[in-house]
Amino acid sequence: MAGPAKLVPSFDPERTLCGDPRLIRIAGVDEVGRGPLAGPVTAAAVRLDPERVPAGLNDSKALKPAQREALATEILAVADVCIAHASVEEIDEINILQATFLAMRRAVSGLSAVPDHLLIDGNKVPPGMPCPAAPLVKGDAKSLSVAAASIVAKVARDRIMAELAAECPGYGWERNAGYPTKAHVVALKSLGITPYHRRSFGPVHKILCGDTE
Repeated sequence: MAGPAKLVPSFDPERTLCGDPRLIRIAGVDEVGRGPLAGPVTAAAVRLDPERVPAGLNDSKALKPAQREALATEILAVADVCIAHASVEEIDEINILQATFLAMRRAVSGLSAVPDHLLIDGNKVPPGMPCPAAPLVKGDAKSLSVAAASIVAKVARDRIMAELAAECPGYGWERNAGYPTKAHVVALKSLGITPYHRRSFGPVHKILCGDTE
């Protein structure tokens, strides 16, 4: 018995919104970094040129690192792109969901022109967007615009975490991007908390409270 059909990003969600993505400015928005214990949350907004879509666009999680790097470079060369972040301090102050929304608003605001419509990966639309927006669950696997945003956001944040790993060695951020892998949690307990750790997140907060078990 055949399994479920594999999703392949296309302009179908964009066409559902406007009929012809060549006539309406639609940007895809995605984020990366909600789950890590360290580092910023990063969002990207991308408005593709339908006549210059890089081949091989897909959900960033379905691509190998070298593929993501190559596609990110191409996307930045042919599309209107803005990458934005919310800092660790902002995450701890307003919580990760609101910080994600903040990074998304910053990314959209940084585009060269306000889009006519947005496709937001997930099931929520951040408040305060400058134009109409629609949520799209698994948008990075369905929409070319959202897939492009997922790629550039992932590449940008991975680069940040690799730079922070050089500054704070031992946590493996160049490999785990700040996610709570076993090695990261062990290092957190043995090496302590850095300025780049999210103090409001459970494993970090427990250590702050003196619980190292």
